[in-house]
Amino acid sequence: MNRPLLHSMHRCMAVWALVLLAGLAHAAPPDAAYAEAVQALPEASFREKAALVAALVTQGHPNARPLLAAMLDNRLYADDRGVFIADADTTADAEPVWRDALTLNPADVSLGSRDRIRTNNSLRAALKVGLAQFDLVDPDAKVRIAAVRELSGDLDDDVLALLRAQQATDDAAAVRREIDIALAVYQLKDDDPALRLAAIEVLDGEQRNLVYNRVKPLTDPAHEPDAAVRAAASRVVAGIDGWREIYGALETLFFGLSLGSVLVLAAIGLAISFGVMGVINMAHGELIMLGAYTTYVMQLLLPNHIGLALVLAVPAAFLVSGLVGVAIERGIIRFLYGRPLETLLATFGLSLILQQVVRSIFSPLNRSVTSPDWMQGLWQINDLFSVTYNRLAIILFMLVVFALLLLVMNRTSLGLKVRAVSQNRAMAKAMGVRTARVDALTFGLGSGIAGIAGVALSQLTNVGPNLGQAYIVDSFMVVVFGGVGNLWGTLISGLSLGVLNKLLEPAAGAVMAKILVLIGLILFIQRRPKGLFPQKGRAAEGH
Repeated sequence: MNRPLLHSMHRCMAVWALVLLAGLAHAAPPDAAYAEAVQALPEASFREKAALVAALVTQGHPNARPLLAAMLDNRLYADDRGVFIADADTTADAEPVWRDALTLNPADVSLGSRDRIRTNNSLRAALKVGLAQFDLVDPDAKVRIAAVRELSGDLDDDVLALLRAQQATDDAAAVRREIDIALAVYQLKDDDPALRLAAIEVLDGEQRNLVYNRVKPLTDPAHEPDAAVRAAASRVVAGIDGWREIYGALETLFFGLSLGSVLVLAAIGLAISFGVMGVINMAHGELIMLGAYTTYVMQLLLPNHIGLALVLAVPAAFLVSGLVGVAIERGIIRFLYGRPLETLLATFGLSLILQQVVRSIFSPLNRSVTSPDWMQGLWQINDLFSVTYNRLAIILFMLVVFALLLLVMNRTSLGLKVRAVSQNRAMAKAMGVRTARVDALTFGLGSGIAGIAGVALSQLTNVGPNLGQAYIVDSFMVVVFGGVGNLWGTLISGLSLGVLNKLLEPAAGAVMAKILVLIGLILFIQRRPKGLFPQKGRAAEGH
């Protein structure tokens, strides 16, 4: 027998001896056994690593859980001095913070000297089960529930014994219920029809995907010979299917509200300027685009504080787009009042100029804006329904902006003057209202809100010179449908059009849905030319 093979056999025997010793009550002290298991990991095969993971779980050493979690996340490394945990993403440019795997104390690991301890699919599965076993003794009931759910998909005799022992001692009813579900899922494979039927009764009313996937085959006579079991399984599956339809409708409503919120943010500034001044501003989309680029610039200035950059981008975008709006009104629009066609052409030309300016400064390529951690990921309400944090944040953000705008319009001197000019410009001027100043501030306010809309859009799509063009037509549709100059009409029409779009998309497709919405809007305007909430006052006669 050659020396390499003999060495490999000796190493394998040593590893398995360590595993056996770890399970004995009077074996080596836990610290010593833990250290031996950890130091054996770098040179062990995948099969030997799985045995070492089992040994670490059996020992229950307090440092074992962070070590196994690091190994599962590919953050466990070794060099000639020992085994180390990386507390940061090692694919990033910055050097991670290192800890000694034995003591969890900070460690100095020189760049380039370490090798990652590798895993495969079977070992990763063993690591997940091992972590769940650690979590079963956690004092937090939510952690124990998550551990039971992690174990319930792949039960064996050892895990079954572990769950039954936990069920007998756990003081939380929710944890015991999770264990009941896990045991019932396992019992669905029993040869006794009575036990399968009892398991289905336990699972009745559960909505999770695991239950659906395990019960569904029992509705097929080819898989389930017992009629009573098939009937009970069909009842459970029908109940879950019913909930899926309900949650599917809620998901469509959520996506519709998120789209509608974007439309409201994009259109609400236009509703103010169009309603007060009667100006068809074709550069409104570019004001939205400027707000999105302001967000991008803020993140360039604060690359290590993405959340703070996003928060600061809101007032910054309002100022940038608002000042550009005031400049547009003072430099172009005030000379074209009463000439809507020339105003339309002038602002359309201005939109092309703004797009080219942005291309010259930032290049024609789209720019990506990073969302902060609190806007990433899913809020998993249950197995059948989840919502994305970024779209939920957009809906809440829109409501906050709308509420603040209502306060400005109803509780401030500027809002009073804007409403006065909107309802009767000549009378407001006769009462001493400086209508030219109100026009500039109103256009600036509407433009600033368009910039805020750009901040929101930057969290949903890439930022590019043509960003605003995708929303200019939709913005006018929202304003006309809701009633020119009416904020509540803009809110209701924007949300309604967003939900209607999402309802039609599954059947008609995204493009045809927009076409059908446009046709429906045209037919509606034929019956109600002034929209849902027509404007009141002398100015209403001109729209």
